[in-house]
Amino acid sequence: MSSFLVPSRRRWFIVSIIFFAIIFNYFDRQIVSILKPVLKDHFKLDDAGYAIVINIFTVFYALMYPLSGWLVDKFGARIVMFGGILGWSLASLGGGISRTFGQFVFFRGMLGVAEPSNFTAQLRVVTEWFPAKMRATANSLCVAGSSIGAIIAPPLIAWIALTYSWHTVFIFAGVVGIIIAVLWITVYRVPPAEVALEAAGSTSIAETPSFKWNQLWATKSLWGILLIRFVSDPVWYFCLFWLPGYLQEQSGLSLSQLGMVGWIPFLVADLGAIGASAWSDKMVKRGTEPLKARKIMLTTLAAIAPICALTPYLPSAFSTLAIFSIVALACLTWVFNMSVVMAEVFPVKNVASVQGIAGGFGAAGAVLFNYFVGQFIGTLGAAKIFTCMAFFHPIAVVLLWTMIKKEIPSRQKEA
Repeated sequence: MSSFLVPSRRRWFIVSIIFFAIIFNYFDRQIVSILKPVLKDHFKLDDAGYAIVINIFTVFYALMYPLSGWLVDKFGARIVMFGGILGWSLASLGGGISRTFGQFVFFRGMLGVAEPSNFTAQLRVVTEWFPAKMRATANSLCVAGSSIGAIIAPPLIAWIALTYSWHTVFIFAGVVGIIIAVLWITVYRVPPAEVALEAAGSTSIAETPSFKWNQLWATKSLWGILLIRFVSDPVWYFCLFWLPGYLQEQSGLSLSQLGMVGWIPFLVADLGAIGASAWSDKMVKRGTEPLKARKIMLTTLAAIAPICALTPYLPSAFSTLAIFSIVALACLTWVFNMSVVMAEVFPVKNVASVQGIAGGFGAAGAVLFNYFVGQFIGTLGAAKIFTCMAFFHPIAVVLLWTMIKKEIPSRQKEA
């Protein structure tokens, strides 16, 4: 047996493929925000029109997220993730060949339909392949692709758009995605019994009691997770969809200058979030109950998020980049580790469904906040919007400690 086929090695190779898939998943998302001034000019849009573009994506993303979680729990991660990667790759290609605004928003909607499967499948894979003491680190390495995609997006998108055209950026992302889809379907396999047993604990995944779909909605923790994602996700979406345009339109950066520095907040976020996740795993190894370790770490990071309220009072590009490096670190740590919280709280056979429902609620919160920003950033002013965002993560902390606990199916309770 080759070293590649040894499960302890294969699982890290699987993580690396997910990592690259999520990189280009987020690269696709960032194209619109990096090219915001170009696309607004091409399609004759104002900020409200731009909000429509990103909300077309986000609405379909929110609607599809719960369904994608159900599909993963029903049919498995291998085939659902393959379909998702192939789907968003074709959507990106479609964006590249679009000539009218209607065509363009159609393919942004298609992108929203296809993308959620990456994250519901990813959580199921990590939960099946890794035990609790390694889970946060493995999950953070997978999801680190989101910020790496955001890191490479500004310079690469700017270079391709300035050298060729904005259409070429979308086509490039689509071609790379198709290559990743083929690699995934070729490599991924269901974990062998000994690996699944290690990940599940004392019983196999097949023997572990789980909740039925309707039973999930009766758990307090599910509602807590949904509310947490609803109030905290919009800040991360702001970093992705509005920050690049804010740096160009309010801080005075050109597209080429944005390409040189726009990646900085996402690099800081990526390194910091991986470190914070490793810290929570270290607490678990030292004997802290896993869920408590995640709560302590998330609370610590949430304490720095309100610094975003200072942004309009320090208007230079340098200060905005510095502030949002800290804010993005807090946001990404929450994005990484709320998935791990779900894996600690719910049985493995439910985690993809919970991730899907929660992702849908998070995206729904982003839709409302995107609409609010698009409608009022020019009238209320940026100060009120940034002040509003400063409260989101502290609210999420209260929900985390008051509503989230280990949920045990009734059959296991009776045992």
